[in-house]
Amino acid sequence: MTAAFFDYPKAAAFGRVVPKTRIYEHAGVGTALRDLFVTQVDQIVWKYKLAPETTNLAASKAVSEIQVFGISLRTGKLDEEVLRAIDRAIPFPLMFELSWSGKRQAVAAFKRPSDADSAKWVVSGYFSTDWAPDDAARRPLPVALNLGSLYDDLLTALMPKAVAEAEHIVEDIQTRVTRMEAIRAKTREVDRIKARLAREKQFNKRVAINAELRAARQELERLSGAAPVIAARNE
Repeated sequence: MTAAFFDYPKAAAFGRVVPKTRIYEHAGVGTALRDLFVTQVDQIVWKYKLAPETTNLAASKAVSEIQVFGISLRTGKLDEEVLRAIDRAIPFPLMFELSWSGKRQAVAAFKRPSDADSAKWVVSGYFSTDWAPDDAARRPLPVALNLGSLYDDLLTALMPKAVAEAEHIVEDIQTRVTRMEAIRAKTREVDRIKARLAREKQFNKRVAINAELRAARQELERLSGAAPVIAARNE
């Protein structure tokens, strides 16, 4: 996993506590999800606002600002639906930093305006780092042309190194996210086939399942290395 804890600029520091009730109001949170907020989330802090005036980077068409939210947890578990509710409530791309028991984890989904309705947002699956000590070193923000390309780099840093740095591939972030989601789906398929193989006792059926497993693994390898996809970066 590439290092994904960044030293955000002091000028971008925001430092405001976000009441959970604000999330409930803006995200239409029901009783079950509200219970998850109560049991899993201690506090939500709007830590940084990455905007043209705080980063000296121009906005792009899709990314006018990037917000960094810190979430302190009551336990080491956070349900993804909690993050989705916060993403629904905040109309900007978000980067999350979770903290618990002296450790931190970076998490984010690719978030973009809907093609059908620019007032709505499309949110991908979530990507995350491993847990690291709170005092682990942070690295400088990536050098970027604008906030759109910065967002690309921040998200890419959450992806497995083999995917983020695959040779001879130039992808925009949406293409890379689509490939990551295909890798996750194919990985689940490989696991299901392996489980079937472990249960099957008949030789001829095991041969057929093994062939199916080889094909799935080959497809997973292809996705992980991917054929070259030439695309412009986020403008």
